[in-house]
Amino acid sequence: MQLHCLGTAGYHPNEDRHTSCYFLPESGIVLDAGTGLFRLAELIETPTLDILLSHAHLDHVAGLTFLLDVLYQRPVDRLRIWGEKEKLAAIEQHLFSDLLFPVPIQAEYREIDALPEFTIGDCTIRWRPQQHPGMSVGYRLDWLNGPRLLYLTDTTGDDSGEAIEWNAGADLLMHECYFADASSEWANKTGHTWSSRLANIAQASAPKHLMLTHVNPIDAEPERMLREVTEALRGRQTCVSLAADREVVEFGR
Repeated sequence: MQLHCLGTAGYHPNEDRHTSCYFLPESGIVLDAGTGLFRLAELIETPTLDILLSHAHLDHVAGLTFLLDVLYQRPVDRLRIWGEKEKLAAIEQHLFSDLLFPVPIQAEYREIDALPEFTIGDCTIRWRPQQHPGMSVGYRLDWLNGPRLLYLTDTTGDDSGEAIEWNAGADLLMHECYFADASSEWANKTGHTWSSRLANIAQASAPKHLMLTHVNPIDAEPERMLREVTEALRGRQTCVSLAADREVVEFGR
């Protein structure tokens, strides 16, 4: 299966990265709707699109306003946007306010609050809450007779036994790593993950592939986090990489 990285930064774009947006063309599933969503049109393969929102901070939802252009270029039969009730309401009320963006998009808003799991095609999706200002959710995607993907962004990182059990068996673990260890105190204050916390999570969860996401756009050397995590996982059977815009990641094969 292929994952297309349309935007890999957190907070704001920079010269190399747009904000969080990832696409699984075979399933028509989009993970978050940051500014990288403008790259979506040429990759759409299915008659439906389903967007899973981790939360409603602007760097993860601003791209929803780009859908008019995307769907003009590549129309679909159905567009669904999934997220927590309160977050979806904020998007409808504020992001698509006449004073901010005067043209509503034709989408079905699907609340996940009462759904411990739901399906999109042959993919079963489960979610759990995460620590972050305003809270966020992490998603686990399981394809029938196929791979498992976890998308855990905008979180301080949960290394509890319950979380590790939930994370286990991932072919691809996408986990934010916004700060190096030297900034762990600031990471805790802002609700983000730092290198050694992520390494501890990966050591216990043992994914086949760990991809560091939600890259700090003002960090001149994001590879520092990659080095710190890779060194901590030395000798483990886990491939570690740093997400990059326009990268295509193969997993589950």
